[in-house]
Amino acid sequence: MSHTLTPIRTEADYRAALVLAARFTEADPDPASEDGAYFDALVTLVEAWEARHSPVLPPDPIDAIKFRMEQAGLTVKDLVPSIGQPNRVYEVLNRKRALTVAMIRRLHRNLGIPAQSLIGAAG
Repeated sequence: MSHTLTPIRTEADYRAALVLAARFTEADPDPASEDGAYFDALVTLVEAWEARHSPVLPPDPIDAIKFRMEQAGLTVKDLVPSIGQPNRVYEVLNRKRALTVAMIRRLHRNLGIPAQSLIGAAG
């Protein structure tokens, strides 16, 4: 089956490409086939459109900390080894004090919060 690939220039083009990609996903073409190559190229175009029009922003560092606290049932006391005394933990959580590089390293090491999620707060 022959396919013609066209650029995604508009929101309508994007929606049409998503519908087409869904059909290919359901068909699960062999990657080595012509359909598989077309599907791969289509996905690349869709990803490029999404990167330009809907960039994924990194999570807010404080939200990342609060998420880990909620996820693991942690309290302010549990953050003391990573951030400092409870008053400092509250200042950080209430966005009154920025994370330092040392805090970022300790939060990453002690709580497993991805460093990339914490970087934006250092500065």
